[in-house]
Amino acid sequence: MPLSGVTFVVVDLETTGGAPAKPDGSNAIGITEIGAVKVRGGEELGVFGTLVNPGEVIPPFITVLTGITEAMLAPAPPIEEVLPAFLEFVRGSVLVAHNAPYDVGFLKAACARLGYDWPPVKVLDTAALARRALTRDEVPNRKLGTLAAFFRTTVTPTHRALDDARATVDVLHGLFDRLGGHNVSTLGEAIEFARAVTPTQRRKKHLAEGLPRVPGVYVFRAADDRPLYVGTSVDIATRVRSYFTAAEKRARMSEMLNAAVRVEAIECAHGLEAEVRELRLIAAHAPPYNRRSKFPERVVWLKLTTDAFPRLSMVRALADDDGTYLGPFSSRRAAELAASGVYDAIPIRQCGHRLSVRIPMPACALAELGKCPAPCEHRVTVDDYDAMAAAPFRTAVTSDPGPLITALMSRIENLSRSQRYEEAAVLRGRMAALLRALIRMQRLSGVTSQAELVAARPHAGGGWDLAIVRHGRLAAAGVSPPRVHPRPTIETMRMTAETVRPGPGPTPAATAEETERILAWLERPETRLVEMTDTWSSPVRGAARFGELLARAEGALSANNSAVRS
Repeated sequence: MPLSGVTFVVVDLETTGGAPAKPDGSNAIGITEIGAVKVRGGEELGVFGTLVNPGEVIPPFITVLTGITEAMLAPAPPIEEVLPAFLEFVRGSVLVAHNAPYDVGFLKAACARLGYDWPPVKVLDTAALARRALTRDEVPNRKLGTLAAFFRTTVTPTHRALDDARATVDVLHGLFDRLGGHNVSTLGEAIEFARAVTPTQRRKKHLAEGLPRVPGVYVFRAADDRPLYVGTSVDIATRVRSYFTAAEKRARMSEMLNAAVRVEAIECAHGLEAEVRELRLIAAHAPPYNRRSKFPERVVWLKLTTDAFPRLSMVRALADDDGTYLGPFSSRRAAELAASGVYDAIPIRQCGHRLSVRIPMPACALAELGKCPAPCEHRVTVDDYDAMAAAPFRTAVTSDPGPLITALMSRIENLSRSQRYEEAAVLRGRMAALLRALIRMQRLSGVTSQAELVAARPHAGGGWDLAIVRHGRLAAAGVSPPRVHPRPTIETMRMTAETVRPGPGPTPAATAEETERILAWLERPETRLVEMTDTWSSPVRGAARFGELLARAEGALSANNSAVRS
């Protein structure tokens, strides 16, 4: 709203001094006078002024300062009678005060004591505005008397509420003239200007101008056109403006704004397309000020090898072979933790040798400890090893992880009964890492197996948000017009959609993070599945049935970590 169209109530209080609450915590509403002037567009609309009997003794220095005596306040109404009329006077207006936290604090305390809800009014502080708009060379301080002299107000502040309120009105109008030079012309801009924004934010605020109020991606670019930061929002203009307000306190964002010279907006059909485009841009350009999603290729997989006596191998990429893969993991540590859970559940070998079915090799210490069936020494046949070690892992990955989870839970319970709680906690962490990876991969596999999936959800302005997903990758996005059947829009999208050629594994055409964003969109209650090429299903006895167990395990791990930090 333009400042010229805003109704302001400029208020000033005289009080008995101190704070609106006593040291013992009880409220002492020491208001002795309220003065308020309602203005809009430079025109005075109304005046509110009254003395208030505070119900307590006035300190002598307050009488000397304000000229208000106890004899003047004796016939004055108490705050209980004054407050309802004042709240009605400010209704629908923006409250203005000099050093607003002080005056507003007393008013809020009065409302709290008398059982009134504080009205949802915006507050503008002329002292804070002056600190931003005026330099030390112009005014030595931001006291009301100093500002009144600088702006040559028609009323001189006298430490009486109505006089000070009228002086504050002139100061407010003088400050508004100054704000024009800072490109501040609306109420929201004035409120933000009064807050503690940095010089960089103020200097670069023009970068947020002219951006569309639509879903999409925004890119802060440097002088050499290099992307510095990529973000997404359902309202690009509003989100970018927030980087230039006091709410943005991140040091790295301040550094980024200092280097940015322009903001590029990429409009999208809806929020899902914006999220996906953000991920792809971050992966393609690795902007220095984005922390997440920068290197999707740096994932790790656990592969069950295809030799006679399979083992778990940590690999960086999926191959089109007969190997069984579990992942993706964001780090080697997460993959190692899940692998340890597998080793605790089934006797799969942990050595890195390629074993021969004809020539035996010496066994390692794990065989002596009974943790490995020693296929290296041919103590077990290929078929027996497959049945006891390899097959349970394949089954856990593709369908039922029950045998592995049951074995791990049994070991955890035995350790707990023996009061070996730290060992049980370590094993619980390994089980959580394994179960998390299994649940994630089976969810991904369900949607990436679809050659094409069409989904829709109601658009905020009418019509439908539409998405075409191929092998877990967003191939097209669009919005159908209101009161028009979406089928023609879907057919147009299908003709222009990206051709997706799948690769191997549970993430054949997109990063796991992109497919998970799509899954989250598809699983919302309002989303409707329009068409699918295949049946979308999960294993009946799949990993998802252990979701509650995983939540409990992760909750226990989080509690343990908090206890260690404290």
